[in-house]
Amino acid sequence: MNQTKALGTESIGKLLFKFSIPAITGMIVNALYNIVDRIYIGHIKGVGSNALSGLAITFPISVIIMAFGMLVGIGASAVISIRLGEKNKEAADDILGNAVILITIISLVLSLIGVLFLNKLLILFGASGESIPYAKAYIQIILMGAVFQNIGFGINNIIRAEGNPKMAMLTMVFGAIINIILDPILIFGFNMGVEGAAIATIISQAFNTLWVLKYFTSKNSGSVLKIKKVNLKLHTHIVKDIFAIGMAPFSMQIASSLVIILYNKGLYAYGGDTAIAAMGILNSISMLIFMPIFGISQGIQPIIGYNYGAKSYSRVLKVLKYAIIAGTCIATIGFISVQLFARPLIGVFVGNNPELINMGARGLRIDLILLPILGFQILGASYFQAINEAKTSMILSILRQVIVLIPLILILPLFFELDGLWLSQPCADLIATALTAFFLYKSINKLK
Repeated sequence: MNQTKALGTESIGKLLFKFSIPAITGMIVNALYNIVDRIYIGHIKGVGSNALSGLAITFPISVIIMAFGMLVGIGASAVISIRLGEKNKEAADDILGNAVILITIISLVLSLIGVLFLNKLLILFGASGESIPYAKAYIQIILMGAVFQNIGFGINNIIRAEGNPKMAMLTMVFGAIINIILDPILIFGFNMGVEGAAIATIISQAFNTLWVLKYFTSKNSGSVLKIKKVNLKLHTHIVKDIFAIGMAPFSMQIASSLVIILYNKGLYAYGGDTAIAAMGILNSISMLIFMPIFGISQGIQPIIGYNYGAKSYSRVLKVLKYAIIAGTCIATIGFISVQLFARPLIGVFVGNNPELINMGARGLRIDLILLPILGFQILGASYFQAINEAKTSMILSILRQVIVLIPLILILPLFFELDGLWLSQPCADLIATALTAFFLYKSINKLK
């Protein structure tokens, strides 16, 4: 338990570095699954642009799968952090066991529903006659391996929650390395195209799953928590606790999926498959920038959760302060990079396609114009999740992606056409950040 006790005694700066750097690495590595697939697929001769459009169409399905992994994984890890802070290891073991069985059941149900209704889903999500063959070929394989994605990613959060961020990072790193190695072999070497990219992803995620399960079952792994047969029976009160906290990131992911669907329909109307492909690339670049901030967000969860449970409020506030400063610095660096190097960044994902590069570069610059303020907004919402104020966290999480953004996606293109779609996100960012500041100010005053 020494690694867990350190959450309440070690210096804040050291803890933040210890937990955030591995989390950042893990999040970036997780993003690489999607990014590497798109880079290789974008360079398949003769089909790159249509294949990229197909992948962009399937992205909402991938986001929905991950949403359920986050619902259970982040929800369970937050509750476990609080229970460990309360010195209640037995309850933490119960939560771990319930999380494993719950995420397995949910993933299998998702796979079944997704495969049965795949054609209807792809058409609903905006697939065209040119992009649907590539979309179907890719996502049906991903759906069949959903259980590997969710256990490997979702339960990995609990490794971090018990105070072992390095192991959580290594899990993601090794899986990504396997994916990066297999991608060109299967896509080009075996001439499998988009199917090869999907198979490479599933194999690497299966490795992650085996790694995580071995960690929590092996006697010599050094884990604080263990998966025990007695804890694999679902308990209503545990499931409710997991869902209560996990609902905020879950809602944000589901909202993101809905937003992507609306974007795709608008993009096709104003720019065709080229615009959809451009948004797919934009999402990959944005993901790479946001992952370090999300990594900090995950890294502070066990630190804030433990100290909040131990009533060490001064440490909670110090963690929040350091995290916001770090997140803002990262966001500012990302902003400068995309404004200066938008065209080369888009060019990494495509071959000789000037129309796609020009459209993507303009969209990237506009979409991320308010990037410097987003570190504050994301970490502010994460803070409420860590202190078990699930309702506030959920409101702030979905505000930026639903309440404000969706009306803007529908209204702004009527006046600015394609540019209106790119402008929707920064307008929503500004409003969401202002409201996050309001809620955070009230909460901080209560803890002082």
